[in-house]
Amino acid sequence: MDKFYLLPGKVFADRSPHVVDTVLGSCVAVVLWDPVLRFGGINHFMLPKLTGNGILSDKYGDIAMQNLIQKMLRLGSYKTNLKAKVFGGSIRHDANGIFQIGQRNAEFAFDILDVEKIPVVSQSVGGCLGRKLIFYSENGDVMLKFMKPADAIAPAPNKLKY
Repeated sequence: MDKFYLLPGKVFADRSPHVVDTVLGSCVAVVLWDPVLRFGGINHFMLPKLTGNGILSDKYGDIAMQNLIQKMLRLGSYKTNLKAKVFGGSIRHDANGIFQIGQRNAEFAFDILDVEKIPVVSQSVGGCLGRKLIFYSENGDVMLKFMKPADAIAPAPNKLKY
């Protein structure tokens, strides 16, 4: 099975089996999986929406979500078959939480999935810890590990399956 590391501001989808991993703080990753065709995709966005005159980029949720959905459809999925899993959106304890980026990212992901009528079958959002995800695109499983600040150097082996 091929491996792929998903950087922030990127989208990945492929019909062949992959193990995709990424690390989230206030960012959000949305996994879409097609249980009929048995493949999936994932995005990793940093901000909910493009505002002003910014450059179109997958670092914005509105663009990353549409690009992920479109990639899945171009690869043969029907939107009615898609299932979603949402991760990330932790609250960072800087600037007194004024901007609440993590919360806004998570809320945006749920809102767009609701508008697109894609059911969310699993989620792990919020809190104050980062997350490391490992997504298995062939079966839709996601292994999740919460990361304490010191874990950025040496992660603990506690993992949950989503």
